[in-house]
Amino acid sequence: MTPIDSLLPAQLTALSEGETNPITIMANASALLFHALDAVNWAGVYLFSTRTGTLDLGPFNGEVACTHIEPGKGVVGTAYAKNQALRVPDVHQFAGHIACDAASNAEIVLPLRHAGQVFGILDIDSTAFDRFSEADEQVLGKFADCLADFLDAATLAKVY
Repeated sequence: MTPIDSLLPAQLTALSEGETNPITIMANASALLFHALDAVNWAGVYLFSTRTGTLDLGPFNGEVACTHIEPGKGVVGTAYAKNQALRVPDVHQFAGHIACDAASNAEIVLPLRHAGQVFGILDIDSTAFDRFSEADEQVLGKFADCLADFLDAATLAKVY
C-alpha cells in the first residue's frame, strides 16, 4: 500500500479556509480522502445526535452506509464510546462489527473532538486487509483534528 500523504491535512485546510458551512467542509473532507487513498471503498463522517442518542451518517463517499450507530456498537460506536482512534486490520475479527459494505476488510476510525469532547467519528474503510499502518494513523489523526477545528460545534449541535 502507498503510505498516506502527510500533506492531506494541509490540503483540507486549503479546501476549508473561509468556509462556514459544516456540511460543505465534511463533504470535501470525505471526497479528498476517498480519492487520495488507495484501496479505500468508503470515507465519511458520523456525528453524534443529541436528539437520537446515536451516531448519525454524515457526508461520505462510497457505497450506501448504515444510517445510525449506537455508541459502543461496532467499530465506529466503540471509538466514540472510548474517545479514541481504532485501527482494525481485519473487521471480520472485530467482535460486534457492523457490516455496512461486505467488501470492507479493514477500517480506521478517528474521533472528532471539540474542547476534548468527541462529537463525531471520521470513518475510513478498505477492501485490503491490514490497510492502515501506525504512520497512516498519525497522518489521519492530524487530518481528523484539522477537520474538527474547521467544524463549528455550536452549528452542528443545532443540526444534529
